[in-house]
Amino acid sequence: MSGEQPSHKQRRAAQVQSKADRTGVGKDKASRMQSEADQAAYPKHGL
Repeated sequence: MSGEQPSHKQRRAAQVQSKADRTGVGKDKASRMQSEADQAAYPKHGL
């Protein structure tokens, strides 16, 4: 791991994804949030 901390957007997306995984509700939204957070992290961390 590079030592970089996840952004607020990435942490929030992970929370939503976790809830969607547990409940089965909101999986599409969680997936979109994860994608957006990952795209935003690319310029920030050079992923």
